[in-house]
Amino acid sequence: MKRIVSILLIVVLLGSCKDSTNNQENQSTSGTIPTPANLTYTIINEFPHDSSSFTEGLIWLNGNFLESTGEKGTSYLLKTNLNTGKVEKKFKLGDQYFGEGIAVLNNKIYQLTYQEHKVFVYDMNFNKLPQEFEWPYEGWGMTTDGKYLIIDTGGSNIYFVNPETFKIERTLGVQNNNGYVDSVNELEYVDGYLYANIWLTNYIIKINTQTGLVEAKADMTELIKNSHNHSDLDIKNNVLNGIAYNAEKKTFYVTGKNWPVLFEIKFN
Repeated sequence: MKRIVSILLIVVLLGSCKDSTNNQENQSTSGTIPTPANLTYTIINEFPHDSSSFTEGLIWLNGNFLESTGEKGTSYLLKTNLNTGKVEKKFKLGDQYFGEGIAVLNNKIYQLTYQEHKVFVYDMNFNKLPQEFEWPYEGWGMTTDGKYLIIDTGGSNIYFVNPETFKIERTLGVQNNNGYVDSVNELEYVDGYLYANIWLTNYIIKINTQTGLVEAKADMTELIKNSHNHSDLDIKNNVLNGIAYNAEKKTFYVTGKNWPVLFEIKFN
């Protein structure tokens, strides 16, 4: 992370926490960046979740979930039932791949891999297409705004990517009042904002996609404790991971790695 402070007290934050690229979108902000607002939430419902799923990506689509799971040898693309948590359709990745974030755009499913630099593409019936892409960084979270695929790599940069060429069209640095925000993970795009897990924390942040500023932050500690009341999972290792949005109900679905439960919440 690089920080340069001018004598005029204008803070200019350049670079990235983990990404070796010069594509960082430079942003200058006059004055003080406000502290993110406290984003509160209400738990609407709880649903079963397959505790064998090492969740990396989650999408709500046409009444079901699409889910990407990780770990080499057990990485899948899944379609699961909301009410039962049962897997209705699946595609297993090769044992050498670690599945990561997913997105659906133009009737195609895109799935990142973690360190293998591969992006797989499927039709809506889970048939793997010949089309594949190379991704130069680690693959973490992915979503879409309906035009671009939006990808992060575990640092503070978010990339807006052409879905046909996989060319990076725009790079956005995520920052709050303390500087750039590291470990941005699973993503969900909603009405001009990105909701993101911060890896190994109990927080979901709300990012303005025009400025990169974190406008609000939700502390999910109580939800995490509630999830682990369902089992003896190790909270440290089975972290919060997975955000999906139901546009019809304006609610979010949240789960974690190997969690036995999935929560429907509404941000207040």
